[in-house]
Amino acid sequence: MKPISEWSKGAQVALFLGCGMLLFALPLLAQQFGQGYVRIMAMALLYVLLALGLNIVVGYAGLLDLGFVAFYAVGAYMYALLASPHLYENFEWIAQMLPNGLHTPIWVVIPLAAFLAAIAGVLLGTPVLKLRGDYLAIVTLGFGEIIRVFMLNLEHPVNLTNGPRGLDRIDSMTFFGLDLGKAVMVGDFRIPSVTLYCWLFLVLVMVSVVICWRLETSRIGRAWMAIREDEVAAKAMGVNTRNMKLLAFAMGATFGGVSGAMFAAFQGFVSPESFSLMESVMIVAMVVLGGMGHLPGVILGAVLLAALPEVLRYVAGDIQNLTGGRIDAAILRQLLVALAMIVIMLMRPRGLWPAREHGRAAAQPVPSTAATKGA
Repeated sequence: MKPISEWSKGAQVALFLGCGMLLFALPLLAQQFGQGYVRIMAMALLYVLLALGLNIVVGYAGLLDLGFVAFYAVGAYMYALLASPHLYENFEWIAQMLPNGLHTPIWVVIPLAAFLAAIAGVLLGTPVLKLRGDYLAIVTLGFGEIIRVFMLNLEHPVNLTNGPRGLDRIDSMTFFGLDLGKAVMVGDFRIPSVTLYCWLFLVLVMVSVVICWRLETSRIGRAWMAIREDEVAAKAMGVNTRNMKLLAFAMGATFGGVSGAMFAAFQGFVSPESFSLMESVMIVAMVVLGGMGHLPGVILGAVLLAALPEVLRYVAGDIQNLTGGRIDAAILRQLLVALAMIVIMLMRPRGLWPAREHGRAAAQPVPSTAATKGA
Protein backbone atom coordinates (compact mmCIF):
# COMPACT_ATOMS: atom_id res chain seq x y z
CA MET A 1 0.00 0.00 0.00
CA LYS A 2 1.32 3.45 -0.92
CA PRO A 3 2.09 5.91 1.89
CA ILE A 4 -0.37 8.76 2.26
CA SER A 5 2.19 11.28 0.98
CA GLU A 6 2.16 9.49 -2.40
CA TRP A 7 -1.64 9.49 -2.77
CA SER A 8 -3.31 11.82 -5.25
CA LYS A 9 -4.42 15.22 -3.98
CA GLY A 10 -8.07 14.26 -4.28
CA ALA A 11 -7.57 11.17 -2.13
CA GLN A 12 -5.63 13.17 0.47
CA VAL A 13 -8.37 15.81 0.65
CA ALA A 14 -11.05 13.13 0.96
CA LEU A 15 -9.15 11.44 3.79
CA PHE A 16 -8.63 14.77 5.56
CA LEU A 17 -12.31 15.72 5.34
CA GLY A 18 -13.40 12.23 6.40
CA CYS A 19 -11.21 12.36 9.50
CA GLY A 20 -12.59 15.82 10.24
CA MET A 21 -16.18 14.57 10.09
CA LEU A 22 -15.35 11.70 12.44
CA LEU A 23 -13.71 14.12 14.87
CA PHE A 24 -16.79 16.36 14.75
CA ALA A 25 -18.91 13.41 15.88
CA LEU A 26 -16.50 12.46 18.69
CA PRO A 27 -17.55 15.22 21.17
CA LEU A 28 -21.20 14.19 20.78
CA LEU A 29 -20.23 10.67 21.78
CA ALA A 30 -17.95 11.81 24.62
CA GLN A 31 -20.58 14.09 26.17
CA GLN A 32 -22.72 11.03 26.88
CA PHE A 33 -20.10 10.03 29.48
CA GLY A 34 -19.74 13.51 30.95
CA GLN A 35 -18.73 16.99 29.89
CA GLY A 36 -15.34 16.56 31.55
CA TYR A 37 -14.20 14.33 28.68
CA VAL A 38 -15.26 16.93 26.11
CA ARG A 39 -13.37 19.59 28.03
CA ILE A 40 -10.22 17.47 27.93
CA MET A 41 -10.68 17.16 24.16
CA ALA A 42 -11.12 20.94 23.81
CA MET A 43 -7.96 21.67 25.79
CA ALA A 44 -6.08 19.05 23.77
CA LEU A 45 -7.11 20.84 20.56
CA LEU A 46 -5.79 24.13 21.95
CA TYR A 47 -2.47 22.45 22.68
CA VAL A 48 -2.45 21.02 19.15
CA LEU A 49 -2.83 24.57 17.85
CA LEU A 50 0.08 25.71 20.02
CA ALA A 51 2.24 22.76 18.98
CA LEU A 52 1.58 23.45 15.30
CA GLY A 53 2.76 27.03 15.77
CA LEU A 54 5.90 26.02 17.65
CA ASN A 55 6.62 23.36 15.03
CA ILE A 56 7.10 26.14 12.47
CA VAL A 57 9.82 27.68 14.62
CA VAL A 58 11.46 24.54 16.01
CA GLY A 59 10.56 21.83 13.52
CA TYR A 60 10.85 23.71 10.23
CA ALA A 61 13.35 26.50 10.93
CA GLY A 62 15.32 24.73 13.67
CA LEU A 63 15.11 27.68 16.12
CA LEU A 64 14.81 26.46 19.71
CA ASP A 65 12.15 28.70 21.29
CA LEU A 66 11.48 28.21 25.01
CA GLY A 67 9.35 31.35 25.34
CA PHE A 68 6.50 30.41 23.05
CA VAL A 69 4.00 30.74 25.90
CA ALA A 70 4.50 34.53 25.69
CA PHE A 71 2.51 34.65 22.43
CA TYR A 72 -0.15 32.51 24.08
CA ALA A 73 -0.37 35.14 26.84
CA VAL A 74 -0.51 38.04 24.35
CA GLY A 75 -3.54 36.54 22.61
CA ALA A 76 -5.28 35.65 25.86
CA TYR A 77 -4.86 39.08 27.46
CA MET A 78 -5.78 40.83 24.22
CA TYR A 79 -9.15 39.10 24.12
CA ALA A 80 -9.64 39.44 27.87
CA LEU A 81 -9.19 43.21 27.69
CA LEU A 82 -11.48 43.58 24.67
CA ALA A 83 -14.23 41.29 25.97
CA SER A 84 -14.39 42.07 29.68
CA PRO A 85 -15.57 45.14 31.64
CA HIS A 86 -12.06 45.76 32.98
CA LEU A 87 -11.14 48.60 30.62
CA TYR A 88 -14.28 50.70 30.97
CA GLU A 89 -14.34 50.13 34.76
CA ASN A 90 -10.80 51.51 35.12
CA PHE A 91 -10.70 54.12 32.35
CA GLU A 92 -13.43 56.76 32.35
CA TRP A 93 -12.82 57.90 28.79
CA ILE A 94 -13.41 54.34 27.54
CA ALA A 95 -16.63 54.14 29.59
CA GLN A 96 -17.83 57.39 28.02
CA MET A 97 -17.04 56.15 24.50
CA LEU A 98 -18.49 52.66 25.02
CA PRO A 99 -21.18 52.83 27.72
CA ASN A 100 -22.40 49.32 26.86
CA GLY A 101 -18.94 47.80 26.90
CA LEU A 102 -16.68 46.52 24.14
CA HIS A 103 -17.92 43.14 22.93
CA THR A 104 -15.53 42.06 20.19
CA PRO A 105 -16.82 39.62 17.53
CA ILE A 106 -14.86 36.57 16.45
CA TRP A 107 -14.11 38.11 13.04
CA VAL A 108 -12.06 40.80 14.78
CA VAL A 109 -10.61 38.60 17.53
CA ILE A 110 -8.82 36.04 15.38
CA PRO A 111 -7.05 38.47 12.96
CA LEU A 112 -6.19 40.88 15.77
CA ALA A 113 -4.80 38.12 18.01
CA ALA A 114 -2.72 36.78 15.12
CA PHE A 115 -1.48 40.28 14.23
CA LEU A 116 -0.45 41.27 17.76
CA ALA A 117 1.25 37.93 18.37
CA ALA A 118 3.10 38.24 15.04
CA ILE A 119 4.41 41.67 16.10
CA ALA A 120 5.57 40.12 19.38
CA GLY A 121 7.26 37.36 17.40
CA VAL A 122 9.14 39.87 15.26
CA LEU A 123 10.15 41.82 18.39
CA LEU A 124 11.54 38.59 19.84
CA GLY A 125 13.22 37.48 16.63
CA THR A 126 14.95 40.75 15.74
CA PRO A 127 17.57 40.81 18.55
CA VAL A 128 18.27 37.06 18.42
CA LEU A 129 18.92 36.64 14.68
CA LYS A 130 22.58 35.70 15.19
CA LEU A 131 22.02 33.42 18.17
CA ARG A 132 21.82 29.65 17.86
CA GLY A 133 21.32 26.60 20.03
CA ASP A 134 21.53 27.03 23.78
CA TYR A 135 22.03 30.80 23.61
CA LEU A 136 18.85 31.23 21.58
CA ALA A 137 16.95 29.01 24.03
CA ILE A 138 18.11 31.09 27.02
CA VAL A 139 17.10 34.40 25.40
CA THR A 140 13.67 33.15 24.35
CA LEU A 141 13.18 31.69 27.81
CA GLY A 142 13.89 35.13 29.28
CA PHE A 143 11.42 36.72 26.83
CA GLY A 144 8.66 34.38 28.00
CA GLU A 145 9.34 35.17 31.64
CA ILE A 146 9.48 38.93 30.95
CA ILE A 147 5.99 38.81 29.43
CA ARG A 148 4.66 36.86 32.42
CA VAL A 149 6.23 39.30 34.90
CA PHE A 150 4.76 42.23 32.96
CA MET A 151 1.30 40.68 33.16
CA LEU A 152 1.86 40.14 36.87
CA ASN A 153 2.84 43.74 37.64
CA LEU A 154 0.95 45.93 35.16
CA GLU A 155 -1.61 47.10 37.70
CA HIS A 156 0.42 50.09 38.92
CA PRO A 157 0.47 52.96 38.16
CA VAL A 158 -2.14 52.10 35.52
CA ASN A 159 -4.24 49.02 36.11
CA LEU A 160 -4.01 47.31 32.74
CA THR A 161 -3.82 43.59 33.59
CA ASN A 162 -5.22 43.55 37.15
CA GLY A 163 -1.99 41.94 38.32
CA PRO A 164 -2.04 38.51 39.96
CA ARG A 165 -5.83 38.65 40.38
CA GLY A 166 -6.23 38.25 36.63
CA LEU A 167 -9.14 39.28 34.42
CA ASP A 168 -12.57 37.73 34.82
CA ARG A 169 -16.10 38.19 33.41
CA ILE A 170 -14.76 37.60 29.91
CA ASP A 171 -17.42 37.29 27.22
CA SER A 172 -17.93 33.95 25.57
CA MET A 173 -17.29 33.72 21.85
CA THR A 174 -20.18 34.48 19.49
CA PHE A 175 -20.53 33.11 15.98
CA PHE A 176 -23.23 34.54 13.68
CA GLY A 177 -25.31 35.44 16.73
CA LEU A 178 -24.74 32.01 18.32
CA ASP A 179 -23.38 32.37 21.84
CA LEU A 180 -20.94 29.52 22.39
CA GLY A 181 -21.21 30.03 26.14
CA LYS A 182 -24.79 28.75 26.18
CA ALA A 183 -26.15 25.30 25.41
CA VAL A 184 -28.09 24.77 22.20
CA MET A 185 -31.21 22.66 21.89
CA VAL A 186 -31.72 20.77 18.62
CA GLY A 187 -35.16 19.28 19.10
CA ASP A 188 -34.88 17.26 22.28
CA PHE A 189 -31.11 16.91 21.98
CA ARG A 190 -29.00 19.28 24.10
CA ILE A 191 -25.56 20.37 22.85
CA PRO A 192 -23.62 21.87 25.78
CA SER A 193 -21.35 24.90 25.53
CA VAL A 194 -18.15 22.87 25.86
CA THR A 195 -19.08 20.84 22.76
CA LEU A 196 -19.62 24.03 20.75
CA TYR A 197 -16.19 25.29 21.78
CA CYS A 198 -14.68 21.92 20.92
CA TRP A 199 -16.09 22.20 17.40
CA LEU A 200 -14.72 25.73 17.03
CA PHE A 201 -11.26 24.62 18.13
CA LEU A 202 -11.44 21.66 15.75
CA VAL A 203 -12.19 23.98 12.81
CA LEU A 204 -9.23 26.18 13.76
CA VAL A 205 -6.95 23.14 14.04
CA MET A 206 -8.04 21.85 10.61
CA VAL A 207 -7.41 25.25 9.02
CA SER A 208 -4.03 25.43 10.78
CA VAL A 209 -3.05 21.97 9.52
CA VAL A 210 -3.81 23.04 5.95
CA ILE A 211 -1.76 26.23 6.40
CA CYS A 212 1.19 24.32 7.89
CA TRP A 213 1.06 21.69 5.16
CA ARG A 214 1.05 24.33 2.44
CA LEU A 215 3.93 26.14 4.13
CA GLU A 216 5.91 22.91 4.42
CA THR A 217 5.67 22.22 0.70
CA SER A 218 6.26 25.83 -0.38
CA ARG A 219 9.47 27.69 -1.19
CA ILE A 220 9.31 29.31 2.25
CA GLY A 221 9.11 25.92 3.95
CA ARG A 222 12.07 24.60 1.96
CA ALA A 223 14.04 27.73 2.88
CA TRP A 224 13.27 27.15 6.57
CA MET A 225 14.43 23.55 6.33
CA ALA A 226 17.60 24.62 4.56
CA ILE A 227 18.33 26.99 7.45
CA ARG A 228 17.61 24.19 9.92
CA GLU A 229 20.06 21.82 8.25
CA ASP A 230 22.88 24.29 7.56
CA GLU A 231 22.40 28.03 7.87
CA VAL A 232 25.76 28.90 6.28
CA ALA A 233 25.04 26.73 3.25
CA ALA A 234 21.52 28.15 2.95
CA LYS A 235 22.87 31.69 3.00
CA ALA A 236 25.47 30.76 0.39
CA MET A 237 22.69 29.44 -1.86
CA GLY A 238 20.90 32.80 -1.76
CA VAL A 239 18.39 32.25 1.06
CA ASN A 240 17.71 35.46 2.98
CA THR A 241 18.20 33.90 6.39
CA ARG A 242 17.36 37.09 8.28
CA ASN A 243 13.92 37.51 6.74
CA MET A 244 13.18 33.79 6.84
CA LYS A 245 13.94 33.60 10.57
CA LEU A 246 11.76 36.62 11.31
CA LEU A 247 8.98 35.11 9.21
CA ALA A 248 9.26 31.84 11.13
CA PHE A 249 8.97 33.64 14.48
CA ALA A 250 6.03 35.72 13.23
CA MET A 251 4.15 32.80 11.64
CA GLY A 252 4.60 30.57 14.66
CA ALA A 253 3.50 33.35 17.00
CA THR A 254 0.20 33.85 15.12
CA PHE A 255 -0.89 30.34 16.09
CA GLY A 256 -0.03 31.05 19.73
CA GLY A 257 -1.97 34.32 19.70
CA VAL A 258 -5.12 32.77 18.23
CA SER A 259 -4.90 29.87 20.67
CA GLY A 260 -4.57 32.30 23.58
CA ALA A 261 -7.67 34.24 22.52
CA MET A 262 -9.65 30.99 22.30
CA PHE A 263 -8.36 29.95 25.73
CA ALA A 264 -9.54 33.23 27.29
CA ALA A 265 -13.01 32.86 25.77
CA PHE A 266 -13.22 29.22 26.80
CA GLN A 267 -12.10 29.75 30.41
CA GLY A 268 -13.74 33.12 31.00
CA PHE A 269 -10.74 34.04 33.16
CA VAL A 270 -7.02 34.59 32.60
CA SER A 271 -4.17 35.15 35.04
CA PRO A 272 -0.35 35.12 34.79
CA GLU A 273 -0.22 31.68 36.43
CA SER A 274 -1.67 30.17 33.25
CA PHE A 275 1.44 31.16 31.27
CA SER A 276 4.30 29.80 33.34
CA LEU A 277 7.59 28.30 32.17
CA MET A 278 6.16 24.79 32.49
CA GLU A 279 3.65 25.59 29.75
CA SER A 280 6.49 26.44 27.35
CA VAL A 281 8.36 23.29 28.31
CA MET A 282 5.26 21.16 27.74
CA ILE A 283 4.67 22.67 24.28
CA VAL A 284 8.28 22.01 23.29
CA ALA A 285 7.95 18.47 24.64
CA MET A 286 4.86 17.93 22.48
CA VAL A 287 6.77 18.84 19.32
CA VAL A 288 9.86 16.79 20.22
CA LEU A 289 7.90 13.80 21.49
CA GLY A 290 5.70 13.58 18.40
CA GLY A 291 8.42 14.19 15.83
CA MET A 292 9.82 17.58 14.90
CA GLY A 293 8.83 18.87 11.50
CA HIS A 294 6.19 16.19 10.90
CA LEU A 295 2.57 17.36 11.18
CA PRO A 296 0.96 14.01 12.14
CA GLY A 297 3.67 13.43 14.74
CA VAL A 298 3.27 16.90 16.25
CA ILE A 299 -0.51 16.42 16.51
CA LEU A 300 -0.03 13.00 18.12
CA GLY A 301 2.47 14.36 20.64
CA ALA A 302 0.20 17.27 21.56
CA VAL A 303 -2.85 15.05 22.07
CA LEU A 304 -0.90 12.54 24.18
CA LEU A 305 0.75 15.09 26.45
CA ALA A 306 -2.46 17.10 26.83
CA ALA A 307 -4.62 14.08 27.67
CA LEU A 308 -2.08 11.93 29.57
CA PRO A 309 -2.06 14.04 32.77
CA GLU A 310 -5.86 13.90 32.95
CA VAL A 311 -5.89 10.14 32.41
CA LEU A 312 -3.20 9.65 35.05
CA ARG A 313 -5.25 11.71 37.49
CA TYR A 314 -7.25 8.58 38.31
CA VAL A 315 -4.14 6.39 38.64
CA ALA A 316 -2.37 8.95 40.85
CA GLY A 317 -5.34 9.03 43.24
CA ASP A 318 -5.21 5.26 43.76
CA ILE A 319 -1.45 5.30 44.36
CA GLN A 320 -1.89 8.15 46.83
CA ASN A 321 -4.43 6.07 48.76
CA LEU A 322 -2.00 3.15 48.89
CA THR A 323 0.64 5.37 50.52
CA GLY A 324 -1.80 6.71 53.10
CA GLY A 325 -1.87 10.17 51.52
CA ARG A 326 1.85 10.81 52.06
CA ILE A 327 2.39 11.59 48.35
CA ASP A 328 0.67 14.55 46.75
CA ALA A 329 -1.45 13.38 43.81
CA ALA A 330 -0.51 16.37 41.61
CA ILE A 331 3.23 15.81 42.09
CA LEU A 332 2.83 12.08 41.53
CA ARG A 333 0.93 12.78 38.31
CA GLN A 334 3.78 14.97 37.03
CA LEU A 335 6.25 12.23 37.95
CA LEU A 336 4.28 9.64 35.99
CA VAL A 337 4.10 11.94 32.96
CA ALA A 338 7.86 12.53 33.11
CA LEU A 339 8.56 8.79 33.38
CA ALA A 340 6.30 8.09 30.42
CA MET A 341 8.13 10.73 28.35
CA ILE A 342 11.54 9.29 29.28
CA VAL A 343 10.50 5.77 28.31
CA ILE A 344 9.06 6.93 24.99
CA MET A 345 12.14 8.98 24.09
CA LEU A 346 14.45 6.08 24.96
CA MET A 347 12.45 3.75 22.73
CA ARG A 348 11.74 6.31 19.97
CA PRO A 349 14.55 8.92 20.07
CA ARG A 350 13.33 10.65 16.88
CA GLY A 351 9.76 10.94 18.17
CA LEU A 352 6.69 8.76 18.03
CA TRP A 353 5.98 9.61 14.38
CA PRO A 354 9.04 11.23 12.79
CA ALA A 355 9.25 12.47 9.24
CA ARG A 356 10.50 9.90 6.74
CA GLU A 357 13.20 12.23 5.46
CA HIS A 358 14.53 13.10 8.92
CA GLY A 359 17.71 11.21 9.75
CA ARG A 360 17.90 9.41 6.39
CA ALA A 361 21.45 8.67 5.29
CA ALA A 362 22.68 10.35 2.14
CA ALA A 363 22.80 8.21 -0.95
CA GLN A 364 26.23 6.79 -1.79
CA PRO A 365 27.70 8.22 -5.01
CA VAL A 366 27.78 5.80 -7.92
CA PRO A 367 31.37 5.31 -9.16
CA SER A 368 31.91 6.53 -12.68
CA THR A 369 32.73 4.15 -15.52
CA ALA A 370 36.15 5.72 -16.09
CA ALA A 371 37.11 5.30 -12.44
CA THR A 372 36.00 1.68 -12.55
CA LYS A 373 38.11 0.93 -15.64
CA GLY A 374 41.12 2.69 -14.16
CA ALA A 375 40.91 0.54 -11.03
